[in-house]
Amino acid sequence: MAPVVLTLAEAGDAAAIAEVRNAAATQLTDTYGNGFWTSTVSERGVQTSIRQARVFVARRGARSVATLSMQTRKPWAIDLSYFTPCERPVYLTNMAVAPDVQRQGIGRTIIEAAIAIARAWPADAIRLDAYDADAGAGGFYLRCGFREVGKRVYRRVPLRYFEWMI
Repeated sequence: MAPVVLTLAEAGDAAAIAEVRNAAATQLTDTYGNGFWTSTVSERGVQTSIRQARVFVARRGARSVATLSMQTRKPWAIDLSYFTPCERPVYLTNMAVAPDVQRQGIGRTIIEAAIAIARAWPADAIRLDAYDADAGAGGFYLRCGFREVGKRVYRRVPLRYFEWMI
């Protein structure tokens, strides 16, 4: 089996990234019902993200199997009061792994790659939020070594906050 390689996405990757994110959202909705995770993204929306943040695509051979974004701009749902003060945080968002290749170590592989990218950025910490629900990925982030720093409901969305100090 080919290794998974995480690279910076280009505009031509937008359709494949949208496919991965939408498949993951559909799988969560099918498993847990409608929720905040149910929304889908368009190819055009991904292209906008590629222009505004560092969007990465993970490939196994020629196939796009996962994605995540990293940015220095704080996402709307992040409450800074929960996090360790630092000068150069980066925020991990929009992580998704194609449902048919989940539980094969791809998520952990791209998290490890994201940590290496953050170290080289240079960043002091990686911050993120996850849904505080059965469909949330909090347990995954804990298993990857992130520390939970708080919980809060933000605009009716129950969230758990996590960080990885570099």
